Amino acid sequence: MNLNYKIKNEKIVIFGHKGLIGSALLKEFKLRGYKQILTVSKKKLDLLNLKKVNNFFKKNKPKLVVLAAARVGGIYANNTYPFNFLYENMIIQNNLITCAIKYSCKRFIFLGSSCIYPKFWKKPFKENDLNLSNLEKTNESYAIAKISGLKLCENYNRQFNNQLPNFITIIPPNLFGPNDNYDDKNSHVLAALMKKFFFAKQKNLKKVEIWGSGNPKREFLYSEDAAKIISDLVELPLKKIHKYTKGNFSHINIGPGVDYKIRTLVKIIKKISNYNGKIFYNKKYPDGVKRKLLDVSLLKKISPESFDKNLTKKKNFEQKIKMIYEKLETKTFKKNKKNYSLNLSI
Repeated sequence: MNLNYKIKNEKIVIFGHKGLIGSALLKEFKLRGYKQILTVSKKKLDLLNLKKVNNFFKKNKPKLVVLAAARVGGIYANNTYPFNFLYENMIIQNNLITCAIKYSCKRFIFLGSSCIYPKFWKKPFKENDLNLSNLEKTNESYAIAKISGLKLCENYNRQFNNQLPNFITIIPPNLFGPNDNYDDKNSHVLAALMKKFFFAKQKNLKKVEIWGSGNPKREFLYSEDAAKIISDLVELPLKKIHKYTKGNFSHINIGPGVDYKIRTLVKIIKKISNYNGKIFYNKKYPDGVKRKLLDVSLLKKISPESFDKNLTKKKNFEQKIKMIYEKLETKTFKKNKKNYSLNLSI
């Protein structure tokens, strides 16, 4: 991409650099020749502790901040631990956004989620389709937290920055790729399915149980493809983004713009894994939202070169799943026990 925004030599920090999208962004920034990339593990910096976060910003004074760290999980985790998903995400966002403002950060990239959009919607979600009264109950707390972060960024631009989108939110669909979470109760659908079929094949199981009916449709984006799009948006001049958002909002949908039934996903992974057993759809488990498809027409206007038409092709999607599946091994699924005790760091 032809860089208009000269940020390669600025100091950059990625929070959540070991996760799915954070690690992809770290790789992409390095490939693009970014000179000063900072990372910090959650063991060394508790993002829930404002004093520690403030000290980090005071010492390092980054000019670009990427917030890819969050309390995340699938339907089970969201539904079982709603307090953690609301409280922890809001505190992390508030701490990082306020410190970024305090220490004169030039750009702030907040990773949102497609769950911010309404539960019932016939058309693909556009950026102005936010509706707080109609959120999916199973991940309502996570959605409210993400909307809160989105609105903090949006209102900072509106109140203090002449509406220029220095602080923007990126809304991706379901992401998958290296460093995904394969926890039985906390993973997202694609990672969960790959793990199920991996062990079903390895243990020669007669059937694989799929939670829900398999009828909901989901949109997917490979994490390294998402990182390329996000990096392109980071490098765009603010005025080009403002030309299309006009200060009315500061979030941008990214994705291929196509979705697939969970049943289709199951067939793809079953074929890739060479599993020959039966499939059982357990309808006792909730489906969640029936469909979550993002309208990416704004992305195509703002940064047309960022939209790769190959992303819309099913064959490309299948190849990316196969690439990840073939790298799986037993140690990939090492237990990473989540702590859901009450954390009130101050």
